Amino acid sequence: MRAIKLILSLLPLLYIGGMLYYFTGFKGWSDGPLAGGLGPTVIGLAVVGMILCVPIVAWLIRSLVAPRGPVVVKNGKIVEIADAPAFDADAALARYLERKAAGQGVEIPPDPDAPRPVFGRKLT
Repeated sequence: MRAIKLILSLLPLLYIGGMLYYFTGFKGWSDGPLAGGLGPTVIGLAVVGMILCVPIVAWLIRSLVAPRGPVVVKNGKIVEIADAPAFDADAALARYLERKAAGQGVEIPPDPDAPRPVFGRKLT
């Protein structure tokens, strides 16, 4: 997913780079766009290209610098990086089986004379 996002964010840069290559041509800067009146266009395309680079560079820096895995953040500061997962399915299943064996997980059938909770509109 990250690779697709990176490729899609590079498409505008490729387009602008192609336009810069087209406008500068093979003549270079002395005989090319600045002499022919395309200087503002080329400079504008370069500025737009640089602006489009900012989110990509920020994303790359964030992906390289940010810690991986579960992190505890308090008041905007990283306090602890937990190595163990927050939920252990095996432990939860073992607790459930222990409760079931001890009889704590047995459900008592509801009293038939007790009023049932009503959801929505009452029909009385």
